[in-house]
Amino acid sequence: MPALSDPNTSWQPPAMVVLCLLAPVYTTRVSHFTPNEPNAGGFVRENGQKIPVISHGSTDFGQNGSVKLTAGGIPIGPQWGASGGAYFFGADGLGRDVGTRLLYGGRNSLQIGLSAAAITTIVSIFFALLAAYFGGATDWIISRFFDLIWAFPVVLLGIALGTALSIDGFHHWGINIPAGSLWIPTFVIAFVFIPYIGRPLRGQVLALRNREFVEAATAQGAGSLRIMFTELLPNIASSVLVLFTLIVANAILTEVGLSYLGAGVQPPNASWGTMIADGQDVLASDPWLSLLPGIAITITVISLNVFGDGLRDALDPRAKVRIEH
Repeated sequence: MPALSDPNTSWQPPAMVVLCLLAPVYTTRVSHFTPNEPNAGGFVRENGQKIPVISHGSTDFGQNGSVKLTAGGIPIGPQWGASGGAYFFGADGLGRDVGTRLLYGGRNSLQIGLSAAAITTIVSIFFALLAAYFGGATDWIISRFFDLIWAFPVVLLGIALGTALSIDGFHHWGINIPAGSLWIPTFVIAFVFIPYIGRPLRGQVLALRNREFVEAATAQGAGSLRIMFTELLPNIASSVLVLFTLIVANAILTEVGLSYLGAGVQPPNASWGTMIADGQDVLASDPWLSLLPGIAITITVISLNVFGDGLRDALDPRAKVRIEH
């Protein structure tokens, strides 16, 4: 795999990442509808003819908020610009514009992935510095906390926490997060990935703790906080950046999985995971409903992973940083 230092190929992964991030951000500028706007009884004009968005049937929401297509209801397929830009990628069972939901769903998925990765990284840095610098009982307690989370598979722990919080939300210690909020899957994903950043950073800080520059700072009377955040933290900054990039990709995949299983973003809100779940019952007749978000997920995650691997190779060619679960 080429490193980011290769002038012929170094622009490709960052360019793909920027494209994947910017496309959902500008949804309101290019979309003709809102993501949850039903139009089952509407029409579009194609070559001067009125074509129903949903033909021969009607649709409604199922008990869990998922799209339910009645017998005979056929949503309009991809128009590819034939209807003035509306329904470019077709409609779903409620007449909602798939292209609009794809962009808005991408914005939600990226927002959750980036926010969860940022929270995970900040918390993990704090725990890693505390555990490695102070050692002893502090290190033992934090390490056992990492082990406790690590003992559960990411998706299973995410499903358990996401399902519990999606019913009534979180209302404790003065924190009020209503059910259905995007912050619920964000905090759930941030929590389950803490040891995946905390452990490798703790190991790096342990290797740096007894280095000469730390001893020199201690001899000059520097306090613990100053040593941790001005001496140790800058020396692990490159690893933090690489781990953050890789965690974003894993967080997006986790969000998609949780939303698909009903433990992440809740319908009717758009997410790449909820879109795949909405289209699974009509996969044979309307494959684009699930195929398009699947393609978007694949392009985004591969771009982030390639960018993260290249960034790792550029910043530290000897590093073996990987996110495994």
